[in-house]
Amino acid sequence: MSKLIPTALLALSAPILALPATAAPRQAASAASASSSDVLPFKATEKTLANGLKVIVVPTGFPNLVSVTIPVQTGSRNEVEPGKSGFAHFFEHMMFRGTKAYPPEKYQEIITKSGARQNAYTSDDLTNYYTTFAKEDLETVLKVEADRFQHLDYPVEAFKTESRAVLGEYNKNSANPMQKLFEVQRDAAFTTHTYKHTTMGFLKDIEDMPNQYEYSKVFFDRWYRPERTTVIVAGDVDPKRAIALVEKYWAGWQKGSYKAPVPLEPAARGAQYRHVPWPTPTLPLVTVGFRAPAFSDRQKDQAALSMALSLAFGHTSPLYKRLVQDEQKVDQLFNYAPTRVDPNLATIGARVKNPADALYVRDAILQAVARLRDTPVSKQQLADAKSANKYGLIRSLDNTEQIASTLASYVHFERSYGTLNRYYRLVDSLTPADLQAAARKYLVDDSMIVTTLANGALPSGIETLPKVASLAPQAASANIDMLVQKSALPLVRFKLLFAAGSAHDPKGKEGLAALTASMVSEGGSRERKLDEIDKVLFPLAGGFSDQVDKEMTTFTGSIHKDKWDEFLDIALPMLLEPGFREEDFRRVKDGQKNALLLDLKDNNEEEFAKERLQANVFVGTGYAHPVLGTVKGIESITLDDVKAFYRQAYTTGALKVGISGDVSDAMTASLKAALARLPVGPGLAATGVPQARKPNGLEVEIIEKNTRATAISFGLPIEVTRSHPDFPALWLAKTWLGEHRASSARLYQRIRELRGLNYGDYAYIEAFPRGMNGFFPSPNLGRKAQLFEVWIRPVAPQNAHFALRLALSELGKMVDGGISEQDFETTRGYLMKNVFVMTATQDQRLGYALDSQWYGTPEFTKMMRDGLSKLTAADVNAAIRKHLSARKLSVVMITRDAAALREALVTDAFSPIKYDAAKPQAVLDEDAMIGNMKLGIKAENIRITPAAQAFAE
Repeated sequence: MSKLIPTALLALSAPILALPATAAPRQAASAASASSSDVLPFKATEKTLANGLKVIVVPTGFPNLVSVTIPVQTGSRNEVEPGKSGFAHFFEHMMFRGTKAYPPEKYQEIITKSGARQNAYTSDDLTNYYTTFAKEDLETVLKVEADRFQHLDYPVEAFKTESRAVLGEYNKNSANPMQKLFEVQRDAAFTTHTYKHTTMGFLKDIEDMPNQYEYSKVFFDRWYRPERTTVIVAGDVDPKRAIALVEKYWAGWQKGSYKAPVPLEPAARGAQYRHVPWPTPTLPLVTVGFRAPAFSDRQKDQAALSMALSLAFGHTSPLYKRLVQDEQKVDQLFNYAPTRVDPNLATIGARVKNPADALYVRDAILQAVARLRDTPVSKQQLADAKSANKYGLIRSLDNTEQIASTLASYVHFERSYGTLNRYYRLVDSLTPADLQAAARKYLVDDSMIVTTLANGALPSGIETLPKVASLAPQAASANIDMLVQKSALPLVRFKLLFAAGSAHDPKGKEGLAALTASMVSEGGSRERKLDEIDKVLFPLAGGFSDQVDKEMTTFTGSIHKDKWDEFLDIALPMLLEPGFREEDFRRVKDGQKNALLLDLKDNNEEEFAKERLQANVFVGTGYAHPVLGTVKGIESITLDDVKAFYRQAYTTGALKVGISGDVSDAMTASLKAALARLPVGPGLAATGVPQARKPNGLEVEIIEKNTRATAISFGLPIEVTRSHPDFPALWLAKTWLGEHRASSARLYQRIRELRGLNYGDYAYIEAFPRGMNGFFPSPNLGRKAQLFEVWIRPVAPQNAHFALRLALSELGKMVDGGISEQDFETTRGYLMKNVFVMTATQDQRLGYALDSQWYGTPEFTKMMRDGLSKLTAADVNAAIRKHLSARKLSVVMITRDAAALREALVTDAFSPIKYDAAKPQAVLDEDAMIGNMKLGIKAENIRITPAAQAFAE
């Protein structure tokens, strides 16, 4: 008794206006009156019961029959636990297994006596149950339905039997090539969200389902609750009586409390190709999918994209006429843009008659996508599509069951009768510009996934995906200036480096430099709002972004050389004539505050500890707060503050410009001419070298935070920057001790590889913000003062004391004993070549060149290779002894039980360590020595800070 919609092709035939999103129900009875613009011309009565159950009664005017449709806001989307996919669909089956009061046979007998037609289906976002019957049986149907929703009961034997039936259904569907292709497509397209699996679930989970009897009870108890359910009663019905009957039998259903947020899917990271080899003869399938927006009856994106795809790939489209009718290369051309609660996939597909034509068909689809992005549809085309769409739906509403079914597919989003009517009014408001905007926003290369299926070989090259932007005429732009690095690369990149950073933040306005830069790059220009700029830049594949550090603010523009002029006209006005709109200011300010509170403090102990170490070392200076600012500082910033900082900081005298790529003289001239419109002046007053605080012994701050592991960073200020003669020597020393992300370095080998305490341990002589995201530091982080830092990535709390001792022990060995001649030669040889890897990209080369100007040093690779070539091991060891220490350090540790850690540090208690696998006796002996190593930390040198207080003001 399968209730799942059987085939993918059936789903593909659904109208382009499909399914909606969850929201809070209304809390009182109400009547939804019909208006002349509504597609549902009925007067509905709605009521939300005290337990959260929503009731919608719709008298349809058709005599004698009633349909009861019960959509539950529970689908495969809610299967958030690994290994437990498929249970939403499973309960579509199990709901027909009866209760103690109405066993399956008795339940079926009642339904049969009612002359009822009954079924159910499961989707990504809902499970829907529907029954159509003679109106005199309304009370009976509501009674038995209420019983099974509240008291479903089944023995383990029935559970196992039905789970095998579900596997049988999976096996049946797996014989459908389209179903298999969609399964592979979704698995590839989603990494995190539960849309990764189809409604059926993953095969391994279905095969294991017979062992999940106890979990099945948990799933039902969590999700089948009144606040997730709507009872729709449509037909020959009296609303007052229907609501009274629902209250009589359903009001006792207990509201649930379980909450399980569906994980957010991260942004797509590039086009993908997947192929499904099919074991038996079949016609090849070619699909092109893109990330698509969630359903909304208030925002246009989903409706606009769905309409655009329908016009470009539907039965009236030029491509359909070409491929299906004229050339007869495909026998099916379809588009599928389902309405879903969360962002999902929109798919264009074709079934190809001859495998040799698969590449031709794919490119024809991509060319149509490019045209859709580049050329608006005509007003008449859109008007005709709206009319067909609307009146086609109305024509289908010729019986009570269809009315209830259509209503259910929209009701499940917000549990509101009005959702469907609002959605069709939204569709009526669409313009050609709306469709083009949606196409440009969502039909992008980064989110594209091409999937093919065939029994035999497909043409060579189908796995190589072209850029959609290259398949139709487009527009673009570019940005560049003074320091010129010419190359054959057609991508032109420019950097505008201003001598302004967070060290210039006024006291009490910490975060102003970062907020000002964000208002330039994320606030639009005076002429165009940000969304308008994004729409224009998108087809050009142009970018304009900011990076702020202590002393620098850098704006980077990139564009293909062919689009240079267009790009300058669009992007540079953001810097030269910022929009400075109040609504953008509120958005950007909220985003910066959330980045500080959530992204740094709440969600990233490692970067949190590193920032706190900086603050402690540079306390009392402009380097003492994060670039993002402080909570109080951000809150105090006004739009007028931003405007004033902008006028003072972004001047021609404060600017250094670099440009790289296939640059012409005309490009540099146009960039210089544009930038000449900046205010003339020296910029902000230069900051002095921040006077860092040198620790007196080991000084420890323990940040108390509810976290599973302990993050550790420690270090001390150093006077060595890139302009210092000892820079190459210390660079070599930190590389040997703890090169970032290098498994051969000493700390990594001793802490992670030998003992398995964590997953990385590194050392630095320059600040390395966002170290979790790359192998090399970003350019344009020039600072007038630096610190030596060791980053111990999170360890289990019980190993924190030992890990600190171990890291200090290794640092002490290097400071006291130096680096051996052999290690020196090996490390120097590595760095002589690695310096080229560090500057391998266009962005790095240009950025490091500007940094060299700022520091007043030779070009970075030359400076480093010249410096390294002159070094001796004695030089390195002398620099280590001069600048580094293992005894005078500032330490930051983020952990849950701060008091216990403090006690261990103060008492210098022995720190044991246990391993899951046997270790050599030499390691165990060394562990005993390290565990007893006396750190001599004074009680007054340890302070505990609640995480909430850090960077508050």
